[in-house]
Amino acid sequence: MDAVHPSDRQLVDTWASKVSGRVLDAGSGPGHWTDYLGRRGIDVQGIDIVPEFLDRARTRYPSARFDAGSIDAIDEPDDAFGGILSWFSTIHHEPSRVGIPLLEFARVLRPGGTVLLGHFDGAEVEPFDHAVVRAYRWPAGGLIKVLDAAGFDVIETHRRTERGRRDVGAILCERRAR
Repeated sequence: MDAVHPSDRQLVDTWASKVSGRVLDAGSGPGHWTDYLGRRGIDVQGIDIVPEFLDRARTRYPSARFDAGSIDAIDEPDDAFGGILSWFSTIHHEPSRVGIPLLEFARVLRPGGTVLLGHFDGAEVEPFDHAVVRAYRWPAGGLIKVLDAAGFDVIETHRRTERGRRDVGAILCERRAR
């Protein structure tokens, strides 16, 4: 958490303080957000598809729950969560496939539940090299259209630009009733 930007921590803290019910850290990666939320008293579980991330997270945060799973097919019943943190977990989805996890989030999130989605921001949808796999920048408006189609209403958007760093954004949205 030492490497997390203070404004990101504040954004996640504010969102988490308003969530009612279980929280899914979708694409939990190294597990720091799952652990952080759990230490705040939130009933949270992390899922990730990368075995090395899961091994590291389980070793580093033994009191947190981490399950193997894809954000494209979440092994939970409908309406299981009050909130989903999707912090840069959809960035590797091709533009034609980014709706798949968002529809899955809508399925496992109860009506009125919220998603906080972090993303790389850009003027247009464009790929770039990121770690070992291609990632995508998205303008907030483009993601908002996909979120709307998946059954979400946008509550607010955030954008941060910082010299020498990639532009980032966050979208807070609420699942509509079916």
